[in-house]
Amino acid sequence: MIGFAGVVVLVVIALLFSAIKVLPEYQRGVVLTLGRYTGTKGPGLFVLVPMVQRMTRVDLRVTVMDVPPQDVISRDNVSVRVNAVVYFRVMEPDKSVLKVSDFLQATSQLSQTRLRSVLGQHELDEILSQRDSINHSLQQILDEATDPWGIKITNVEIKDVDLNETMVRAIARQAEAERERRAKVIHADGELQASEKLRDAAAMLAQQPQALQLRYLQTLASMSNSGQSSTIVFPLPLDLLKPLLDGVERNRGGEGKA
Repeated sequence: MIGFAGVVVLVVIALLFSAIKVLPEYQRGVVLTLGRYTGTKGPGLFVLVPMVQRMTRVDLRVTVMDVPPQDVISRDNVSVRVNAVVYFRVMEPDKSVLKVSDFLQATSQLSQTRLRSVLGQHELDEILSQRDSINHSLQQILDEATDPWGIKITNVEIKDVDLNETMVRAIARQAEAERERRAKVIHADGELQASEKLRDAAAMLAQQPQALQLRYLQTLASMSNSGQSSTIVFPLPLDLLKPLLDGVERNRGGEGKA
């Protein structure tokens, strides 16, 4: 049987093993000595005084936290359901232990309340089309709020924006109306440009009556060469014949004088 001395040796060995701590590169140990903060240990090998010092491990790697879906009422009184994801890391291990009881839970709750608050200040169209700007605003707000806890918010991303069926149909009708409006505007612009070109052509033809006569004859020629057997009655404006009649009169007048 093991004597008293053997028990003491075993207890001492167990205390020594419990006093030796090893922390990996991505962890730090916040050490309290008799309840008072006395430093941050790690990484690597170090020794704690058993029953006198207590250590809390803190992970320094980037943590990915899902924000549960939140019911949000936008500024234009539209109810939407939004969820997000938050990326953060602990920059000061001592603050994350001494300033807040559970920094993970605190960051999660803060993300949910800030998400509802920020999205409530935007209209639905802005929430759907300006996600980058909203993400940046959320990141700054959360980073300022968690800075006293020694936490750095590196990124915030809105994942999904869920709408009810009525709102989805309303947005579809709005998009269709917008497409029709653009089509009408493009058609009206085309009509305006065509009318301007016709006006310029009419002004040019008015300056040159011979050009108008040639255009008239060209139209007659194209109609006759169309290959259709139907008879077309085409009125002949007297204004087109007036230059020809004036020429004939001048020729007759010249012959009479001769």
